[in-house]
Amino acid sequence: MRTIIKGDEPASLTEHRCTAHADYDNYTDKDTLRQALVNEQRGLCCYCLSRIRPDENAMKIEHWHCQDNYSDEQLDYANLLGACLGNQGQSPKHQHCDTLKGNRDLSRNPANPSHQVERFIHYEGDGKMFSQDAAFNGELNDVLNLNAKFLQNNRKATLEAFKMTLQKRGELSRITLERWVEDWNGESRSGELMPFCQVVVYWLRKRLARA
Repeated sequence: MRTIIKGDEPASLTEHRCTAHADYDNYTDKDTLRQALVNEQRGLCCYCLSRIRPDENAMKIEHWHCQDNYSDEQLDYANLLGACLGNQGQSPKHQHCDTLKGNRDLSRNPANPSHQVERFIHYEGDGKMFSQDAAFNGELNDVLNLNAKFLQNNRKATLEAFKMTLQKRGELSRITLERWVEDWNGESRSGELMPFCQVVVYWLRKRLARA
């Protein structure tokens, strides 16, 4: 999970919200909405950071506050995120992200800067993610299942591949490490980010803190 900077909502969503009897189900321009969400999330799922594409068969439009319990937020762009399919159709123990979350609440929204999700998430060398906030840590595991073995292995593989790249470069200066952080975090370029990029950003920031 990483901080998402929300952009401008699609004009069609603004217009639809102003029509009589508007709700999420009768909003017909979801293709444009998907594209906007994927663009601002740099091609990554809002929760697990796997790759998503702006297609109804390749992603889900997630309501951070679910429609059933928060109907007044169903067309609120700040409440809308792009999520992966989360092993939809498989047993719950293999599901993750929005597919497993369902109507349950989360205490932190990656698209709300005041929630500071990156500050509350840590990674271990084996790819496991955790939070020292007990309630949030429970949500990461029980509500989103972000430590499903294949997700943990993907994070580990991403970090190990990056470390191999660094070994080939030898000793790196602080300035170089800072540039790596900017690149992996998308601060120095536009476009898509690498899936599971946050585990590398976390590792680099820890290395910089020790420098």
